[in-house]
Amino acid sequence: MPNIIKPVCLITGLGEGTGGFAARRFAKAGYKIAMIARSSERLIKFEKELPDSKGFICDVSDLTVLENTCKKIKDEMGSPEVLIHNAVKGNFEYLLNGKPEWLEENFRINTTSLMYLAHFLIPEMLKNKKGVIIVTGNTAAHRGVAMTPYFAPTKAAQRILAQSLARDFGPKGIHVSYVTIDASINTPWTRSRIEHQKNKDEMEFAQPEDIAEEIFRISQQKRSAWSFDVELRPDIEKW
Repeated sequence: MPNIIKPVCLITGLGEGTGGFAARRFAKAGYKIAMIARSSERLIKFEKELPDSKGFICDVSDLTVLENTCKKIKDEMGSPEVLIHNAVKGNFEYLLNGKPEWLEENFRINTTSLMYLAHFLIPEMLKNKKGVIIVTGNTAAHRGVAMTPYFAPTKAAQRILAQSLARDFGPKGIHVSYVTIDASINTPWTRSRIEHQKNKDEMEFAQPEDIAEEIFRISQQKRSAWSFDVELRPDIEKW
């Protein structure tokens, strides 16, 4: 039988939420999974669970380390055909209660790292005349509220960067999509972070496995019907 070369899917911000379920969904579909996270424990867990997966310890805000990690992924696994940029950092605080440097810290993880990843991935995608870049976002990318002055500007910039990539490289075979998740995601972290969410009903959260399924569906769209802005929310979410 011929040796089948599996495509590579690179996921940043791997965890027990969207990133982890996306890794499982793409692995199920026959992809090799390159996983980026800051926690070696988390990466080892998924390496044991998913065939043809490999974890890379990397804080994407350290741009030199990110560049070196990208080179290592290409050397050890091949050039990724799919990128899911799921790494995120945010501070939810009123302006005068926060620190100005928070904005730059968030910008590096949410937006600057996406620029570096694009520079790494897109040349090879252009050679192959195909590729997918999916960025996970939230409503902060579309509006600022009183408690998001250190977060919303970075997500808005992230979405506009993704839109620029989509307009430039879409006609060249690279599908770029921005997925706005308008809800809290059902993970142990989100359950414990906000007091009033600890006992919320399951149906009030976006389920990470369902988000991952939609991300996979977007990645498989035909070129005549590509999505850029995709909004996901539970049916009871007010919007």
